Amino acid sequence: MASMKCQNCPKTATLHITEVVSDSQFEELHLCEECAQKYLYEPQPAKTLIKTVESGISEIEETESIGGRQCDVCGLKFVDFRNTGRLGCPHDYTAFHAELTPLLEGIHGGTKHAGKTPRRLPQTRQAQQELTKLRKQLHKAVSDEAYEDAARLRDRIRQLEELA
Repeated sequence: MASMKCQNCPKTATLHITEVVSDSQFEELHLCEECAQKYLYEPQPAKTLIKTVESGISEIEETESIGGRQCDVCGLKFVDFRNTGRLGCPHDYTAFHAELTPLLEGIHGGTKHAGKTPRRLPQTRQAQQELTKLRKQLHKAVSDEAYEDAARLRDRIRQLEELA
């Protein structure tokens, strides 16, 4: 097998790197030891710029339009969120909805909260649901002129309201 030359200099390539660009696109690099060290350990220029020039696709414009979008309330740009991982205010969820939805689904498996709730909340929620149900029954009992049932329901409602 003939020896390959480094892509960046006239030396013999000793390291062969295959980068996955997309599911069906790969990029092969053939580098000497010195160029490989530079490639692996020094910051590289944006590859999207090179790919854009080569393929004629305006990926940079698309990235800038997404990254340049900002929240009207706090002024946070999407690119700042991508760099820090922190949103600026609750309005960012609506400002960046299209970008955040797939991100949240990928990380959490969904976009609805499914975590823990405070221990006292279920009791409060149960009490609220029961109060709503009892008030409807009370209204029905009064309209049906079932005053004994209405009095019993009224007393139960007062008990629940005192606990809350």
